[in-house]
Amino acid sequence: MSILKVTSFQAYLYWENPQKNLQNIALKLGGIRESTDLIVLPEMFNTSFTMNAEKFAEPMEGPTLEWMKEQSNKFRCVVTGSFAVREGGKFYNRMLWMRPDGSYEYYDKRHLFSPGGEHLSYDPGESRKIVQLKDWKINLAICYDLRFPVWLRNKDQEYDLLLLVANWPDKRSLHWRTLVTARAIENQSFVIAVNRVGHDGKEIYHAGESMCIDPNGNTVYYKPEDEDLYTFSISKEVVLKARKDFPISNDADQFTITRTEG
Repeated sequence: MSILKVTSFQAYLYWENPQKNLQNIALKLGGIRESTDLIVLPEMFNTSFTMNAEKFAEPMEGPTLEWMKEQSNKFRCVVTGSFAVREGGKFYNRMLWMRPDGSYEYYDKRHLFSPGGEHLSYDPGESRKIVQLKDWKINLAICYDLRFPVWLRNKDQEYDLLLLVANWPDKRSLHWRTLVTARAIENQSFVIAVNRVGHDGKEIYHAGESMCIDPNGNTVYYKPEDEDLYTFSISKEVVLKARKDFPISNDADQFTITRTEG
């Protein structure tokens, strides 16, 4: 049965300093001492959670994409995380899924954090993105998406792993821990949620608490407070067994999601 090796990097992010962030992350990734299938970085890992899209958003084929391509090729694994992208006169909080051969897919954040003004700086994504790694189907999501279970609902068991990158503040850490666990249980999938640590440029503190939760709500990995680079393995057999032992998907509601303007 397929084993997926995942390296989570719960990074300290320097405010609106792409060069310093990319240098720091590259340096810390040098601590990976074993092969891995996937490296996961936080939301807006090159700038922290900036609303200054006009200044810091890059064209898609910009320096951050090239940096991700280099890291993916170096470690011979997928590298993922989000950063601000400028495209077609719009700005997106985009999660890039970079493969070692330089090919990639991406997900644009659907739910923009209006309490922080994200909806004033960025445009929302239009669709979900489920990617494949080995025989795992992986649903990509970003931070505030975690609060919207309909958007993340695992209809017809479309995915085995929900992968979320975030800049989630410590003052709402109870919500974070509760919602990550709930999404794993209700969707009968693993959830890997990678956050940042430290204060941002607005003096908002982030306590990390990156974690991996299995389909039964058990904790595989959890790390509060400190910058942390950690590699762990998850087994798809756990997903299949959970669904076989307790087949709740048989009773799930069928629905579609439509976007309304207003």
